[in-house]
Amino acid sequence: MNGKSSLAIIVLALVIIGGLSSLYIVDERESAIRLRFSEVVESGIEPGLHFKMPLIDEIKRFDIRLITLDSQSERFITSEQKSLEVDSYVQWRISDTSMFYTANSGGDYFRANQVLGSRVNAALRDAFGDKSLREVVTGLRNDEALPDANNIDSDYGQRDILMQNVLEKVNTVAKSQLGIEVIDIRVKAIDLPQEVSADVFRRMRSDREQEARKFRSEGQRQAEIIQATADQTRTIELANAFRESEQIKGSGDAEAAAIYARAYSQDEEFYAFYRSLSAYRNSFNGGKDILVLEPESDFFRYLNNQSGN
Repeated sequence: MNGKSSLAIIVLALVIIGGLSSLYIVDERESAIRLRFSEVVESGIEPGLHFKMPLIDEIKRFDIRLITLDSQSERFITSEQKSLEVDSYVQWRISDTSMFYTANSGGDYFRANQVLGSRVNAALRDAFGDKSLREVVTGLRNDEALPDANNIDSDYGQRDILMQNVLEKVNTVAKSQLGIEVIDIRVKAIDLPQEVSADVFRRMRSDREQEARKFRSEGQRQAEIIQATADQTRTIELANAFRESEQIKGSGDAEAAAIYARAYSQDEEFYAFYRSLSAYRNSFNGGKDILVLEPESDFFRYLNNQSGN
């Protein structure tokens, strides 16, 4: 191999390397900018195969998919000067790659999250500062009644309006200054501060205990009413039963007296004799019984009757 062949191979290799280094690919999930001597000469490069100047141009790629910023809980003050712990998140994506690169120190995602988070917190602070605790928690105005328990939606109208206003306010700044489009801002949880929660729970427990005492008192009153009604009914039933029993007993005694009268009227002497025998049987039934009577008394009438009359 002579010198000319070697030089041709070297030139061919340089051409191939130069041609390959002048090609670059942008993924469909990305957007890119082209820098020349650290200056942006082309932005918003679409996915596909592109050309650049080797050794002069530099390509910066950025992920244009949704990015979620889950910030820490922040304390906000309502219009009633009451503190709330608000946990929220933000979903955003790059809308202008050139601006995102220049506004965030060469496309630093961490710095973009910091700046965006501070903007969102400021907007939420202003929005919560104009609302009362009831409006923030329930999503209803102070003059609105709570909806029926069977028809409660997860998001109330007023809260949606509040978050939409915050989204529009943040988007105005994010698009014009950061090259970012904020897709959604949501509140995950609203809690009372730790030092306030104990007092609130204590007050709630006191209210529930008071309500429980009210129910117990009402239950005791109802129990006394029921007991008194039962006692009254029992007394009336016993009185009616006693009256009926006396009536039945009286009727029986009257019927028995009538039977005795009819029997006595048929044979008075035999009836008197039968009654005397019954009296003798009952009086002399015990072996140790002692009776002190005159022999001529009516009790011994039939025992002393010698003639049999």
